Amino acid sequence: MPTAYLSLGSNMGNGQAHLRDAIAQLGSHGEVSAISSCYETEPVEFTEQDWFLNCAVALETDESPSQLMASLLQIEENLGRRRVQQKGPRTIDIDILLFGDLIVNTPELTIPHPGMAKRRFVLQPLAEIAPDLRHPLLGKTAQEMLNSLPPGQVVRKTHARIFTDNNS
Repeated sequence: MPTAYLSLGSNMGNGQAHLRDAIAQLGSHGEVSAISSCYETEPVEFTEQDWFLNCAVALETDESPSQLMASLLQIEENLGRRRVQQKGPRTIDIDILLFGDLIVNTPELTIPHPGMAKRRFVLQPLAEIAPDLRHPLLGKTAQEMLNSLPPGQVVRKTHARIFTDNNS
């Protein structure tokens, strides 16, 4: 099964619980093979909102990229996501960063995620779980992309645990 790498974020309500619940629901769509630490991240673009909790997940799945995207949108809806303001606050946001070495460019879906190479809040957790994962268009690894970012957005590892030994 191919591995999809996902970025998850939340800045409304109990972000840690939203991330945990989203990851639990991902288990219905494949096998979660890696989960990064939780990172507290400064909002970008629309900055007048609460900070986010972000993480990255590796999901081995037999769903196609479009099937997985539909599944992710359903998980977001299940967890109360309402698309009221673009880049605004959200209970949960789940993006497909990479899907094996596939390149997808349709009106509904773009893989690799077009903004991932510029976003520290995406690359920091991704590099934690897959530092040698290579971007199929840029040819750089997750760690190389992270290292090439200019100083800027604050991203700091938290002590929050998405899963404990008792609920993983």
